[in-house]
Amino acid sequence: METNIKGGTRCSSIKIHRLFSICIASNAGDSDAMLMAQALERVDIRGYFDFLYTSKELGSTKPSPKFFQEIVDRIAVRPEQCVMVGNDYEKDIIPAKMTGMKTILYQKNLSSRPSLADATIRSMYELFQCLKDLDN
Repeated sequence: METNIKGGTRCSSIKIHRLFSICIASNAGDSDAMLMAQALERVDIRGYFDFLYTSKELGSTKPSPKFFQEIVDRIAVRPEQCVMVGNDYEKDIIPAKMTGMKTILYQKNLSSRPSLADATIRSMYELFQCLKDLDN
């Protein structure tokens, strides 16, 4: 998640939450879902996220595909119904693709490297439209 709330996260979250369920899954080893919820409450966006998981709750860490499969199992959806939005190509995009998820790579500075990502965004403001495009 983009830490700069003014950078589009709040705006995108409001729009996205109206149409999709949103899950945050973090590799933060010294955190858990409760601490994540508290951080989101401090910036007044907790209400837009339906599921919060960390590697502690999931029992595995990125880049293991098990991390992503556990999320799919817990929220009771098929991988192809999920879109992973991540900023780390190796830890987010590749294993999510291996699990069968659609993927969006968030990069402020687009690289010229070929990508397995279904889409790439440079700003969180682009996320809502990108999700709608992938959903069609």
